[in-house]
Amino acid sequence: MSETLLIISFEELCHIEQLSKDMIIEVIDYGIAEPVSGDNTRNWVFDTNSVRWVKKAITLYSQLELDWVAVGMIVELLKQKEKLTEENENLQRRLMRF
Repeated sequence: MSETLLIISFEELCHIEQLSKDMIIEVIDYGIAEPVSGDNTRNWVFDTNSVRWVKKAITLYSQLELDWVAVGMIVELLKQKEKLTEENENLQRRLMRF
């Protein structure tokens, strides 16, 4: 089974989410999201998963008034939690087969 990768350009992300370019660059600088391709802002492309983390990071930054270091740490912990939850669910399914 092949996976379809949905992508969005840097410009589209700024426009759709109504975010400044500088704000998204901050998110990228702190490792919260990464472009899947492109070597500069003109040709950066993001997958939908990165877009989701950008949204969460901006929400944490603006609503909780956290600095970017704290936001980066929180997002990293949320990503780890998500991964562990997914692994746990997979293991639970495997156990149910027996």
